[in-house]
Amino acid sequence: MLQQIFSGSFNFYDVVAYLVAVLLIIFLILPFHEWAHAFVAYLLGDKEAKSRGRLTLNPISHIDMVGALAMIFVGFGWAKPVPINPNNFKKPKLGMALCALAGPVANLLAAYVGLVIYYILAFAFPSFFYLNDIGLMIRSFFVFYASCNVSLAVFNFIPIPPLDGSKILFAFLPYKAIAFMTKYETIFSLALIFLIFTGGLSTVLGFATNGILNFLSDMALSPVRFFAELF
Repeated sequence: MLQQIFSGSFNFYDVVAYLVAVLLIIFLILPFHEWAHAFVAYLLGDKEAKSRGRLTLNPISHIDMVGALAMIFVGFGWAKPVPINPNNFKKPKLGMALCALAGPVANLLAAYVGLVIYYILAFAFPSFFYLNDIGLMIRSFFVFYASCNVSLAVFNFIPIPPLDGSKILFAFLPYKAIAFMTKYETIFSLALIFLIFTGGLSTVLGFATNGILNFLSDMALSPVRFFAELF
């Protein structure tokens, strides 16, 4: 994102829209993501997150400063991981997979809701988003907001520790493979950080993000268009 800002491909209104969208994600959506992990764990019988004050939407309980800065400057970020004890689940591997799945699903849900709101406004005020700078800025905000949420979901689906995708993958792996990946989690994490900051994942993540974003956009547009035609 910094490269786009400094290259001049973003104008002032785009920068404002991007920053507002990212701050909303840091202070609302990342906590929602972590709350989803904690909530599913609680439903499945693990009270660890609740006992540590993580079953909450309070951003203070979830924000990781490095992850927040990465979200602002790189477009990918993270919050403090929610403590989950799989031994409290009747089926540990399945329980962990469901808890892990809840986080990215929360991001996709947030993106979908944002797109629905955008389309409602677009149908209610069809010319507003295209005829003045404020309208264009608000439109850019929704684009950045939805894109960042989908990017976070796609990023977290990567099956590399410590991302959520690895815990989903663990449900299908033998315990020896899980132990191996867990043992070398630090190495996997460093490799992941390197790929993020060098852009090594940009093409793959961008392709997946665009595909899912287009799908969610169609899913959000259809009901809004249906009701708009009724009235």
